[in-house]
Amino acid sequence: MSNQENKDRALENDFQDQEFDNETFENQEEVVEEQVVGNKVDKLNEELDKEKNNFLRLFAEFENYKKRTSKERIELFSTASRELMTALLPILDDFERGLNEIEKSSDKDLLQGMQLIYNKFKTTLDQKGLKELEVKQGDVFDAEIHEAISQIPAPSKKLKGKIIDVVEKGYKLGETIIRFPKVVLGN
Repeated sequence: MSNQENKDRALENDFQDQEFDNETFENQEEVVEEQVVGNKVDKLNEELDKEKNNFLRLFAEFENYKKRTSKERIELFSTASRELMTALLPILDDFERGLNEIEKSSDKDLLQGMQLIYNKFKTTLDQKGLKELEVKQGDVFDAEIHEAISQIPAPSKKLKGKIIDVVEKGYKLGETIIRFPKVVLGN
């Protein structure tokens, strides 16, 4: 073998080695590229999960806000009407006392006219949710519902510890008592 042939063979071997190295390099490049793409996909998935979590939290927070504001609005309306009803109760009491005095007079037309006005006023308050607490003589005293203003000796043993008289009527608006009935107890 001549020197030239040896050189040619060496060049050919180098070329084949270089070809093999190019294939290896291309394969390595593909692997690196897949790893880079995989890393990017993983990062994007992590970011997507993080954003989904943030979105769900924000959505839940907004739903809670909506519920809270609607509840506050309902409470605002009920307290506004409660204040108005509380302010009207003394007028209603005065009206009832006036009717009791007019009943003692002989003017039946005046009594009938006042009763019509009273009934209209009372009906309007009832339509707005005002209800009178029914309390009568002989009912059992309940500190949750009644307000005792005085105690007197009971006229009979049956009335001992029970309500003898109602001094001021009690009212509730919806399910809330806005004025407790003032009662006298038998001792």
